[in-house]
Amino acid sequence: MKQQRRNYGQYCGLAGTLDIVGERWTLLIIRELLTGPCRYNELLANLPGIGTNLLADRLKFLTETGLVRQRRQEGAKIRLYELTEQGEGLREAVLALARWGLGVLSTPAAEDAVRPRWTMLAVEAMVDPSAAEVDEQYEFRVDGEVFHVTVRDGRVSVAHGKADGEPALTVHTDAVTFVEIGAGRLSPLEATLTKRLVMEGDGEAVLRCSRLLGLVG
Repeated sequence: MKQQRRNYGQYCGLAGTLDIVGERWTLLIIRELLTGPCRYNELLANLPGIGTNLLADRLKFLTETGLVRQRRQEGAKIRLYELTEQGEGLREAVLALARWGLGVLSTPAAEDAVRPRWTMLAVEAMVDPSAAEVDEQYEFRVDGEVFHVTVRDGRVSVAHGKADGEPALTVHTDAVTFVEIGAGRLSPLEATLTKRLVMEGDGEAVLRCSRLLGLVG
């Protein structure tokens, strides 16, 4: 039996969306799964403060509503949670919210959590496809998390893992620095001069990547 939840009682697309994803923590669970399938304990670790009972409740509801499904990890007994096609349909909405949210971030408090995997979604939110110039890849290494951006035939994709072959640019930084740059609170130049950001690649690739992410005009 599906869980009975409060709803807005409004015949409206936005209200219908909020009936499903408007509860506290739900969109953050979606955020985690947009970066790839996760084990339950990974979700719990990357959502500090949620509590295991609440996480289980939210996952059960999202599974019942068809946004999330479980599958066995290949060659193991571990269960993974992943988004269904319907859940993936929230990607653009979540990216738009993340993009908007970067503009309202202030200085992080000491107790604010940050995870390197969140930077992958931040990059995806920052990408301006109209600035895709040259077919190449940029690799990001953020606190041990590795992902890459591929520009190919005017299209841009972001994926886990190392770039295929030699990337045109490799970026080394930490999660806090990257979010501060994305939020416009720290310039790439200042981050580079203070060695919070290290970029390996030719100057033209640096400029192309910066334009792609909206960091320069």
